[in-house]
This record gives sequence, structure tokens and C-alpha cells, in this order.
Amino acid sequence: MDLLTANDQLGAYPPSWYAATAEALPGFPAAAGALSCDVCVVGGGFTGLSAALHLAERGYDVILLDAQRVGFGASGRNGGQVGTGQRLDQDTLEGMVGKTQARALWDLSLESVALTRDLAARHAPEAGFAPGIIHAAHKPRYVGEARAYAEKLARDYGYDQIEPLDRAQMQALVGSPAYHGGDIDHGGGHLHPLRYALGLARAAQAAGVRIFEQSRVTSVTKGEPARVMTDAATITARFVALGLNGYMGRLEPAVASRVMPINNFIAATRPMSDAERAAVISADHAVADTKFVVNYFRFSQDNRLLFGGGESYGYRFPADIAAKVRRPMEEIFPHLRGIEITHAWGGTLGIAYNRMPHFARLAGNVLTASGFSGHGVAMGTLGGKLMAEAIAGQAERFDVMAAVPNPQFPGGASLRYPLMVAAMLWFSLRDKL
Repeated sequence: MDLLTANDQLGAYPPSWYAATAEALPGFPAAAGALSCDVCVVGGGFTGLSAALHLAERGYDVILLDAQRVGFGASGRNGGQVGTGQRLDQDTLEGMVGKTQARALWDLSLESVALTRDLAARHAPEAGFAPGIIHAAHKPRYVGEARAYAEKLARDYGYDQIEPLDRAQMQALVGSPAYHGGDIDHGGGHLHPLRYALGLARAAQAAGVRIFEQSRVTSVTKGEPARVMTDAATITARFVALGLNGYMGRLEPAVASRVMPINNFIAATRPMSDAERAAVISADHAVADTKFVVNYFRFSQDNRLLFGGGESYGYRFPADIAAKVRRPMEEIFPHLRGIEITHAWGGTLGIAYNRMPHFARLAGNVLTASGFSGHGVAMGTLGGKLMAEAIAGQAERFDVMAAVPNPQFPGGASLRYPLMVAAMLWFSLRDKL
């Protein structure tokens, strides 16, 4: 299935609240003919845009290709949460890679948030970065685990930005009977992701990046130089940086066996009054809960609840996305039953088997970073910078990410879809128990 056209129109952003409230850039031309550059970046999301911007700022001649529009994919339609830490907690990472490398991964995660905040402030202040992410425990036993983890991060990592919350404190912040406590991470935050992506694109173009849209890559021929093919162009490049995440397809089988596309869905309600808003989230924080199929939500700058949730067992979006999201939204907030939904949209992201990003050198001059597993606003941004560093000859930090074990899905790319269906059904059932 062609995920670029299965659920979306060519050259058009989805009917999201983000697309309705972002100032779109004039369309960039499609690549045509014989082109050459120092680095060809494939993918116009956070990872590709960050790589292109950082490379251009280092003086490289950069071409960026996107099969649709810049910011079209998950980067322009996600929940906008900018979280600290990796997708796996530090206890798990310490067991997986040892304490020294786990510390390096933690430090990179903090840098990813700082980098995102800095780039947003410089290039997309209209994205409205706001601090604070609440982690809401949907089971009582998770409350103690959240407190213990906050204590561990303060003790072992010197991170004192996480405040544990008991049930009463959680109720004061999030007006839902579904949560028993949790924590708030004052170091994380949230923003308007499409405005942020478009700001990065403007900055990259100003730095000299040649951006081409509606330029689907059909093949990458490794070699020195490498060749990147589209239907209408051949790009000869000293280096290639792939930032495709859920839209890799079968372009690189070694990546496809480790990164799988899945869909997620978001709805925006009508604008609420200040009193209505305070009864849902009392401050301008984002929220994500502890379910495997995560519910995540926050308020827009015009007082709409942006609620993400609902699992999908196929690559096509459901016919009624609003109804799919309304179900978990009203489970979490019964008092919102029947509230008007003005926008509803789906998006495709990339997940890895162990939920850690997949960084790799596919050849000496071809790099990839993907599989951010719902944690890609900050880590995707940093991933692009790390690829730029590696191309410039400073690969140590890229190699820290690349050294994390990232196994193939059982059965590789051919069996990853039925595995996903079985896993999502199982974890959805577990969440309900």
C-alpha cells in the first residue's frame, strides 16, 4: 500500500487544525533533470529539515526532497509534545546498554528538548512553545512507580524537574476521574508542530538549502558519489541523509525490517470558555497517560482541546476519524460527551520493535534516522543534527544512538503488519483490564 496516497491527496496537507492555523509556504518545485550537491536529504519532516538546516549552516550544498509537502507527514500533524528522556525509561536502558551509555542517551534527550526550544524560538515563535508535560497514571500501582522514577532521575541523573502527583494533585490539574496520580515534567513542553516544521523549512531555505516537493525518491544507489533517483530527476551527492520515519516504505529494506508505519488520530473540539478549559486541564500543560495505546491531549492557543487517541488495525484511516477519537476522549472526560468536534485527522508515524530510534549507516556515506515511536518532535530534530555532525566527520554522538540494539521485527518487513495487529489487539485488551 502506498502510504503517501492511501489516506491523503497529493500536494495537500490533511484537514487538521494545524493546517487550518499555519501560514503555508508557497509550493516548492519538483526536482527535474540532473542535479548535484554535497548532501541529498530525503524527507521534509523534523529530521530532514533539521539535517538540512544544520548542514547548510556548516557550509554544505544541500538538496532536500519531499514526496509531498514539507511538514506533510507526522511532523506536521502530531500531538506536539516535546518530551524529555528516550522512548524507553532509564532503568530499561541501563539494563540494555549499561549505565554509561544510558547516561549518554539521557543527556542527548535533554539536548533534544533544548534544541527544539531554541530552534522554535529562533525560527518559529508562532509555534508557541509552552512548558510542562503531565504523565497521568491510569492504574493505582503506576503512581508509586512514577514517584520512584522521579527520585531516581533526581538522584542518579541530577534531573529535578519532575514533580510527583498524588490523586488529589492530579485531579486539580486534570479534571478526569480516570487518573490516580502521576507526575509533571516541567522540563518538557508542547508546541504547534506544523508551524515549527514550516519555520525550519523557511530557515533551511534562507540558509541556502534547495527544497523540492512532490519529488518521490524511487531508489538510492550507494557509491561514491551516491545517486538518488526520482521519477523526473537524478541527484548525484557525496552523502545521503534519510529522514523518512513512517514513510520509508521498501526504499531501504534494512530499515523497513526495523521500522514499521502505524496510524494515530487526533480531534479538535470547538473553542472552550476559560471555565470549560480549566475543568479539563487547569494550566497550559500537555498530558499523556500510561496506557500502551496512549491517550494524549492539550489545549490549542485558541482554547480547543486537541485529543489524540484510538488505535488502528490497518494502514487506511477509518471513515469517521472524529467518532474513533470521540470514544476515548469521552471515556477520559465524561462531562465532554457530545461536544462539537471541528477537525479530525490521522497521521502515520514510524515505530521500532523495541521503541528506540533506529540510527544507522547504510553505507559509508548514506545515513538514516527513524523509528521515533511517538517521541519524534525533539528526538527527530536532534536526529537531523546528529546526522549533520556525522557527515561533517564528528560521528561520536550519532554512534551513541546507532549503538543501541534495534532488532528486526520477527519475519522482517513482510510479517511486521500481522504482528502489529496482534500486538495492538493484545495491548488494547490489557489497557482495558
